[in-house]
Amino acid sequence: MSAKKPLVVVTRKLPDVVETRMMELFDARLNDSDAPFTTDQLKAAMAEADVLVPTVTDRIDADIIAAGGERLKLIASFSNGVDHIDLAAAKAKGIIVTNTPGVLTEDTADMTMTLILAVARRVSEGERLLRDGHWQGWSPTFMLGSRLWGKRLGIVGMGRIGSAVARRARGFGLSIHYHNRHRVDPDVELELEATYWESLDAMLARMDIVSINCPRTPATFHLLSARRLKLLRPTAILVNTSRGEVIDEEALTRLLVEHGIAGAGLDVFEREPLVNSQLLALDRVVVLPHMGSATLEGRVDTGQRVILNIKTFVDGHRPPDRVVDTLL
Repeated sequence: MSAKKPLVVVTRKLPDVVETRMMELFDARLNDSDAPFTTDQLKAAMAEADVLVPTVTDRIDADIIAAGGERLKLIASFSNGVDHIDLAAAKAKGIIVTNTPGVLTEDTADMTMTLILAVARRVSEGERLLRDGHWQGWSPTFMLGSRLWGKRLGIVGMGRIGSAVARRARGFGLSIHYHNRHRVDPDVELELEATYWESLDAMLARMDIVSINCPRTPATFHLLSARRLKLLRPTAILVNTSRGEVIDEEALTRLLVEHGIAGAGLDVFEREPLVNSQLLALDRVVVLPHMGSATLEGRVDTGQRVILNIKTFVDGHRPPDRVVDTLL
């Protein structure tokens, strides 16, 4: 890169401290309105920028990447996941792609436990009843939920977030089970007292609670298919803080309507921001607007990681969080 400050186009509103630092270091074009870029706006940004900073709401497909100008050499995504970017198209065009791994682990794990507790103890249902003025007072059989202590938790995807969920869950007396592409280190299994299941089907059929913590990849699309969802116990709880596409949402909705499982806690949806209206109508479902990583600390940490990737690249070095590397 030249000594001139690179033009960095940011597609969404970021925390002030992050935007201020970007303005200091780069020729940063910010999005004060926070309105998502249209396809034409994304193409225009790709055509003139040195660096694009998209978020998970931006679909950077092959057509948009093809609009990239000669100056564009880095897509520094403000996200851990990169399923919104066509990585093969980026590599073919000589564009490096970076992400921000690890910064949202603890926040997402916190939200996973929040949803587990909220569904098991009927928290949202109780709050709605109280706010609507329908509470008639305490009763021995009123709003009975499920105890967590002694239950089995099956984690689908024992990566950073899955492991962080397991550490929290042990404090609530849950027995830890997991399914992963590869078995984790024996020391980690020992620390978490975790049981590995090579067969996802076998694990699902035996768990009281299932937490989805795997990334969205072609291999995990509808990993929890209609067939697999039917393996769950009628008393089971399903929680998803990963990506909505990992679960067949239509099949899950039917299962919940038919009382095939006890409840679900969902922070992500297959076609978000659209949510199946039947899910919204069910008392046994806790729904949140994709806020699992939504802490100020997490957003600032993410922004600082984006800045580090850009600054390293501008200085002529390889960014530390490369997902696509064209410099080999």
